[in-house]
Amino acid sequence: MKQIKILGSGCAKCEQLKKNTQQAAESLGIEYELEKVTNMLDISSYGVMLTPALVVDGEVKSVGKVLAPDAIAALLK
Repeated sequence: MKQIKILGSGCAKCEQLKKNTQQAAESLGIEYELEKVTNMLDISSYGVMLTPALVVDGEVKSVGKVLAPDAIAALLK
């Protein structure tokens, strides 16, 4: 099971990244757990200073941009 986190304040870009991530994971048919992290101390613990950010299995995969579902699917494989 993939552990996926969306780091961000809850802005429109963060919400879009969340939707795109869900779409990508479901298109691959993988089991995943999605968590939204909004606490700035928790976000900075990943070394992230620009949101939204995508974290997969504890590894930061994207910072400061909204990836398309196909780009996220490539990161989840």
